[in-house]
Amino acid sequence: MITVAIAEDHQALIDGIKSYVKYEDDITVIGHANNGEALLKLVRLRQPKVVLCDIRMPKLDGIEATKIILKELPHTKVVAFTMFDQDDAVKQMLAAGAQGYILKNSSLEVVLEAIRTVADGRTYYDKKIHLPDAERNSSKSVLSSREREILQLVAKGHTSHQIADELFIGKSTVDTHRKNMIRKLGLSGAGELLRYAVEKKYEF
Repeated sequence: MITVAIAEDHQALIDGIKSYVKYEDDITVIGHANNGEALLKLVRLRQPKVVLCDIRMPKLDGIEATKIILKELPHTKVVAFTMFDQDDAVKQMLAAGAQGYILKNSSLEVVLEAIRTVADGRTYYDKKIHLPDAERNSSKSVLSSREREILQLVAKGHTSHQIADELFIGKSTVDTHRKNMIRKLGLSGAGELLRYAVEKKYEF
């Protein structure tokens, strides 16, 4: 069962999604929040598999909320859910770790597709988002500068210990970055990360 939390300050939209989802056998909404702080409390308590997260929320915006959620619960998937389709907003949410981005004026079928896609460990971008294909598929659009630096060393076959020594950071920090990269890139494990790094080493 894919458990979902919704962060949205328009109750009518929340009610519409909940009414639609209740007929799905594999998805259930376990709670909703009207601001960023309430979302953090909900996620910490219920630990949903997927969070539909508005970017513009009172008290704490979706970008910061996403960063906190994924730091505390790295297995949770976040889908940005917003009226904004500007490149900067997309990039900020992806850099924060979101695995999907959909617009509020999209159909409910798109919402379900996004939920199922990110729950399966893949990324999902609304077709209405005006983002070049090259940008959609580039590690630069989703990885931080530190993550790209580590990915370059992964491509060279360096172990986490070697990367930690070279960058003067802890091995646990390197391991955390590896896990975050696997999540952001929609990969299934360390082996796929290495293959990705080798294939893409000239792109980051």
